[in-house]
This record gives sequence, C-alpha cells and structure tokens, in this order.
Amino acid sequence: MIPVGIDVMTFSTAHFVLDVEDLATARGVDFQKYRTGLGLEAMSVPSPQEDIITMGVEAGQRAMARVADPASIRFVLFATESSIDQSKSAGIYIHHFLGLPSSCRVIELKQACYGATAALQLAVAIIRQNPQERALIIASDVARYGLRTKGEPTQGCGAVALIVSAHPRLLQLEETSGTYTRHIMDFWRPNGQDEACVDGRYSTISYLDALEKSWKDFQSRGGVAFEEIACTCYHTPFPRMAEKASTRHAKLVGREKSLDPALLSAALRYNRQVGNCYTAALYVSLLSLLEQASHDFSDQRLGFFSYGSGCVAEFFTGIVPPGYQEVLFPEAHAHTLERRLPLTVPRYEEFYAQSLHPTFVPTPHYPMGPLCFLGIRDQQRHYSLMSSIAQKAS
Repeated sequence: MIPVGIDVMTFSTAHFVLDVEDLATARGVDFQKYRTGLGLEAMSVPSPQEDIITMGVEAGQRAMARVADPASIRFVLFATESSIDQSKSAGIYIHHFLGLPSSCRVIELKQACYGATAALQLAVAIIRQNPQERALIIASDVARYGLRTKGEPTQGCGAVALIVSAHPRLLQLEETSGTYTRHIMDFWRPNGQDEACVDGRYSTISYLDALEKSWKDFQSRGGVAFEEIACTCYHTPFPRMAEKASTRHAKLVGREKSLDPALLSAALRYNRQVGNCYTAALYVSLLSLLEQASHDFSDQRLGFFSYGSGCVAEFFTGIVPPGYQEVLFPEAHAHTLERRLPLTVPRYEEFYAQSLHPTFVPTPHYPMGPLCFLGIRDQQRHYSLMSSIAQKAS
C-alpha cells in the first residue's frame, strides 16, 4: 500500500503574548498554580486585527512554500471550534488568500479539539484513493473562557497547516486507530456566545477516560503494543493535562514509568509558550517534539491521542521517515515565538473587550503577519494582505 500522511507541517500564532506570571499577579493568585499546576509559561493573545483566518493564512503560506505544484492541492479542510460563520467555511478565505486553484474542494469541520484529526483521517482516506493529489489542512483556534474565570489562564491561540500527500516526508500514518465517542457536557460553546462553557474537573476525568477507551479499542483492532511506540503526543489543552495523560497511559499497560521525561518536555515546549489552541494543540505538540528533542525519530513509531470535548477521541500511530528533519521549520517557529510583543494585563483586557465587538478599521494599528483583519462592515468580514496595505500607504 502507498504510504500516506503528513508531508509538511508548520504553525503560527498571534503577535502578542501575556506572561502568566503577570496574569497571576493581577488576579491575586500564586504564580505556581499556573506554572506548576497547569504547566504554562505564557499565552498568545490575538490583537483585534488577528483571528483564525490571519493565523491560518500565515501557517498556510509557509507550508505551501514547500509544495512544488500548487495545482496538486485538491482539498482545503479547515478545522476549528472558533468558527466565524454559521454557513460559509473559513477555508474559503484560506483558499482565496493563498491563491489556490478553483478546482479545490473546501469544507470546515467541527468537533471541539478533535476536528483536526478528523480532517487528517479524511484527507488520508481520500489520498489513498487518489495518490496524485494533496490536501491542505488548516487547524486554527482562539481559546476564550472569560476574564477572571477559572479557565482564563488556559487561554491561547494558534494555527497549524498540514500538507497531506502520498509518500510523505514527515509522518506516514498507519491504518489502525482506536476511537471513542460519548455524549457528555464537559465543554461547549453555545450559539451567539463568544466564550466557552466548561466543567474543568469533569473535562479532565472525561479526557482520561476517553484515553483509556480509545487505547483499548486501538488494541482490540490489532494496534501495536505500547513498547513499540517511541513517544506519544497527547492533546494539550494545558501541558499538565498531557503529563497526566502520559502517566495514566503507562498505568493502563502496567508500566511504572511514563514517557522519557526529556521527550515529554520537548513535546510540550511550544504549548507552554502559546497556551491552548484547541484543534491545533496536538499538532503543535508534534512539531515541538520533532524540532526540540535531540532524539532522532527516523524509522520510529509515534503515538497520538486526540481528544475533543463532548466527546470524540482517537488513538492512532505513524512512522517518521528518515530525513524528516529537512522539512521542519525550527528557525521559523523560534522567530514566531520570539517576535511576539509582551502585553500588560490592562492591554490584554483591552484587546479582549475589542475583539468581542470588532468594528471596521481602515488601517492596521498593530504589527501583523501576512494578512490583517480589518473588521466587520455590512455584516461581512474584511481582510487585506499586508502587501496591499503597504502599497496603498506608499
């Protein structure tokens, strides 16, 4: 069978960052509750002119730079739980601003944080039937829980772009996967409400239960043994949750110790800096592992646990091909994190309030990536490529 999987992958985030120690001080909370209890260091914060589209376009441009023939992209799959429209796919904006061929199919997928994995499995299935084609997956989200809520320190934002193809250079997905679905109310975002509703303790219990159930289903379908997996990436709403998942997973298979601490630390390094990015979180962790670990994963198997509240979960595996380092972006991702401007808590709160009711703004006020969200006029979202804005200004 022709190997199919992730050929190229990259991530982007907002241009501003809030240190969680500053947030803890402002909220009168012991900083260690955020640093040790949640495993966080900082969270990316979008300005009023950044959203899931601007982040998605930036990630998409970088990924597409590694695609020799843009016409080979036949699908754009946009995974998000921060949708900007009840009807029109956010992927249409990506398709337009990346200048992709009109022969693409474009859809949006939703199932909480599991959406990107659903998109990946869909793309792999299609390309196995049509190996000459490629798919572009964008997973982009802004996590919002409300000011001064328990979930506030676990906010964040980010986007990943994945090119899925035959003979992939980054990760060859294996066919066997274990899945688990159950109707629960651990997390949801009602229509007309910008902030998520969450039962944090129940969501943690549900996450770990879904890990157990999806792993058992994986095993029942002939999945490989725990010992055959070099490292597993877990969905990361906050890093401490992934650490708990690693410990639980080891106990499920009767091992005293979980992952190699150095590998787990590498897999969570980017997530500690950007905070929760929902559908993108698992794949940000994968990039962090491959780019930050000193270990060579060539010809080794990685495991993945994807969880979306509500809930749907999946455990699956993939093989890392030799030479995978050549398609990574460690320098670009380091710049993505380092370029962010620090926010004070008052300015963060100002950004938060403005994004609830965006208004049309003719020119950008903040440093941006390749695309700028200008606001809403006549109930339509308006964007402009920064190159176009620069030309008008000159």
